[in-house]
Amino acid sequence: MQTVILVIHLIVAIALIGIVLLQRSEGGALGIGSGGGGGNLFSARGVGNALTRTTAYLAVAFFITSITLTLLATRGGTGGSIFDTVAPQQGAAPATNEPAEQGGSALPKLPEAPQVPVSQ
Repeated sequence: MQTVILVIHLIVAIALIGIVLLQRSEGGALGIGSGGGGGNLFSARGVGNALTRTTAYLAVAFFITSITLTLLATRGGTGGSIFDTVAPQQGAAPATNEPAEQGGSALPKLPEAPQVPVSQ
């Protein structure tokens, strides 16, 4: 169920981006049919109204799918951290020769770097 809604959400998001990019910033929408004409679909006003309505419908669909995915994610989870579910390993060997309980480091020891001669 969650996967289907996620796919729908992605399709709506891509369509919303495409529709917004088709619109002109002045509100003229594509600039098709700059001459007169009535209010039919293929005039500049008609295309602008169609793109505005499509943007509104896609925005509503985007918000609905976003809220649905959020609700599914919160109700389906345990509400805890992933670190709470991982059990610590028992009997793991320390990386150094000194055990960590005795004040040693848990990191492996690096070999000593060669000494650089100091000029006098």
